[in-house]
Amino acid sequence: MKVSEFSYELPEELIAQHPYDKRDEARLMVLNKNNQTIEHRIFKDIINYLNPGDCLVINNTKVIPARLYGKKDTGANVEFLLLKRIEKDTWEAMVRPGNKLKPGSKVVFGDGLLKATVLEVIEGGNRKVEFKYNGIFNEILDQIGLMPLPPYITEATREDNKKYQTVYAKYEGSAAAPTAGLHFTEDLLEKIKLKGVEVANVTLHVGIGTFRPVKVENVEEHEMHSEHFYIKKEDAEKINNAKKSGKRVIACGTTSCRVLESVSDENGFVKEIEDDTSIFIYPGYKFKCIDSLITNFHLPQSTLIMLVSSLAGKDFIMKAYNEAVTKKYKFFSFGDAMLII
Repeated sequence: MKVSEFSYELPEELIAQHPYDKRDEARLMVLNKNNQTIEHRIFKDIINYLNPGDCLVINNTKVIPARLYGKKDTGANVEFLLLKRIEKDTWEAMVRPGNKLKPGSKVVFGDGLLKATVLEVIEGGNRKVEFKYNGIFNEILDQIGLMPLPPYITEATREDNKKYQTVYAKYEGSAAAPTAGLHFTEDLLEKIKLKGVEVANVTLHVGIGTFRPVKVENVEEHEMHSEHFYIKKEDAEKINNAKKSGKRVIACGTTSCRVLESVSDENGFVKEIEDDTSIFIYPGYKFKCIDSLITNFHLPQSTLIMLVSSLAGKDFIMKAYNEAVTKKYKFFSFGDAMLII
């Protein structure tokens, strides 16, 4: 299977640069994978497609202000993007300019509030770095860090940065938002619960590998980045109860989907667990746990468009994407949504 099979033409003006003023008023394309039908709705209409007893699974990770600008001891400007905590004060970071930051290099951020030493060069040219500071690390990040908006968002305001977070974000650790969840409001979630839909949480800390392009010609040769996740006992029970009752498990976002498919057994049941996943889902994959998926519109030739193609069928997804372009849907992180049922 060729990566080029997952291409489509996207006019630049359809890449959303700002979030919707009201999160749940984004557009929603509803794909019925069995009937091969497409409907056009508003996101708040999603409640009409959820049934009592279904389990909606959301990713409650919280994006940290992971982009840091500092200076080397030589006075040169440098940029860090924190990707993943390795242990307490040691992180994997993407750095620029990379060729200037050799092991032993020292960097100061925020007039000395935060100091870093480069320990070693690791996979993909990233750096393993150790931080020194006085106080609480996350509070210092809140003071001096910036939200790591994707590179295709070039016009964001400070207010837009604040909206790059789900309303249910809880556990800090992501370098990118689980963007399908950006459409939910607290009010909409409450209405969904009142309808009798169970809402379960998973936590997967999204890495910047989400935006990493596929650089091989054959899909099967691509190696996925690894991301850390956990699922708690009470949430596993909600998911399993839906499966036992013959109800649907609806994943909000490809991150929730990847967690569930990583941990489920052949019957689709899950358990309490903390682990890393590098699962790569592409056409031919047999889903074990999820029945439906809420997602945004993804980049051409990305692993995410391959994932949704594996659930709804590649030809149907490419037809839907081309229709979304024709009908001028907004694409990517701040864009419109898709529900696959």
